[in-house]
Amino acid sequence: MINEERVILMTKLASYERGPGKKNVTISNFFRSDYIGLQLLKSVIYATMATAIVLGVYLFYHFEDLMQDIYELDLIETGKEILKYYLILVVVYCGISYAVYSYRYHKARKNIRNYNQNLRKLTQMYEN
Repeated sequence: MINEERVILMTKLASYERGPGKKNVTISNFFRSDYIGLQLLKSVIYATMATAIVLGVYLFYHFEDLMQDIYELDLIETGKEILKYYLILVVVYCGISYAVYSYRYHKARKNIRNYNQNLRKLTQMYEN
């Protein structure tokens, strides 16, 4: 005889395994500090790439003006300004990334705990 409650629970577990469970398992395999550290490292790399692209596009667009004023331009001060804006961008982006990935980690761990509880409940149903 088919136990309807057990079938519902098995369906719920299977849909979780195929959907968000894959991502949650990979996230929960990390320690919290390792996962967040890896994501922050990626964020710094992406922010650096974005800054380089934006700076390159800006220089390409204003190349004629730059070449006319190259001797009157203080390159050290300009470099300091670019570095200041880059550091501000990286700090803000890493702060946002830290908050987002901390939330994702805690959410994944919570979902994995619920999944494990449902698995225990299913094994108890089989034992009864």
